[in-house]
Amino acid sequence: MKTYGFGIIGCGMIADFHSAAIAELEHGKLVAVSSRNEDNAKRVADRYQVDRYSDYNEMLKRSDLDMVCICTPSGAHRDPAVAAAKAGKHVIVEKPLEVTLDRCDDIIQACDDAGVRLCAIFNSRFSEGSQLVKKTIDSGRFGKITLGDAYIKWYRSQEYYDSGGWRGTWALDGGGALMNQSIHAIDLLQYFMGPVKAVQAFTHTMTHERIEVEDVAVAALRFENGALGVIEGTTTAYPGLLKRTEISGSNGTVILEEEDIIKWEFEPETPEDAEILQRFSETRSGGGGAADPRAISHENHRRQMENLINAIEAGTPHLVDGREGRKAVEIILAIYKSSQEGRMVHLPL
Repeated sequence: MKTYGFGIIGCGMIADFHSAAIAELEHGKLVAVSSRNEDNAKRVADRYQVDRYSDYNEMLKRSDLDMVCICTPSGAHRDPAVAAAKAGKHVIVEKPLEVTLDRCDDIIQACDDAGVRLCAIFNSRFSEGSQLVKKTIDSGRFGKITLGDAYIKWYRSQEYYDSGGWRGTWALDGGGALMNQSIHAIDLLQYFMGPVKAVQAFTHTMTHERIEVEDVAVAALRFENGALGVIEGTTTAYPGLLKRTEISGSNGTVILEEEDIIKWEFEPETPEDAEILQRFSETRSGGGGAADPRAISHENHRRQMENLINAIEAGTPHLVDGREGRKAVEIILAIYKSSQEGRMVHLPL
């Protein structure tokens, strides 16, 4: 099995998680990074003793480069992703895939045209708890699925938004509490529940200054399978609570708190149920990004990259391609549209 050469475009905070994940891959290694910010590029390049570039087009000419991670601000994903695809590199894009559906589609089309893989980072799908919940839903054990809810009551200081000129802007952040912080939970919810059919929502900027986007949002959902649901997302719930994902059906309920299963109850019970709860009670995944965006693990990034490499080697689909990555963006844009227009919005947009 070959060792895949990785490059990173954009060396802000999230690049640290990508580079740490790459360093732990059995069949991957970081070979180069690129950033317009020389200090950021030097930080990552020096840590891993790799080359750095100010112009990503120069980096893309490297023959030892197989995959490129796009870690630029959200609304600046399209151009480097398209350039990487045209250079024949597989493309990994940090969430969100982009901030509009047209820009998402440009990336998807470029990768299709070039015959390269497109992987959208939704690493919450790769935790043990998430995979177990998905498998259990698919088995039919929940009975008729009735409710699916996501609660992301996080906290970000004013200093957080002031620390980068792109934060809290429509053009480069693409939205606020939903598009930046809650999108992992929203992707996980639709991964479990299936497509969203309609949304009715309210969003508002409650406490933060000098931002264009929401710091509080509430949406009611109707899924295509007939189930209902709620999304609550905020960055102004001090001191920041663990995110929760709750799935209920006629025969059972499961609650995930961050990556951990804290409720697992079904009728009828099986001997494995107590073992599952016991296993998850012995470990805790921590506070996630509830109050500190750096307080997350890179392990699920590594698992997602490993899933991509293994799929390429086997010639099989990987779990989160561009079309999968587009789904959460569409749900969030539908929520924004509902709030702005004061009406129910049906999907697809």
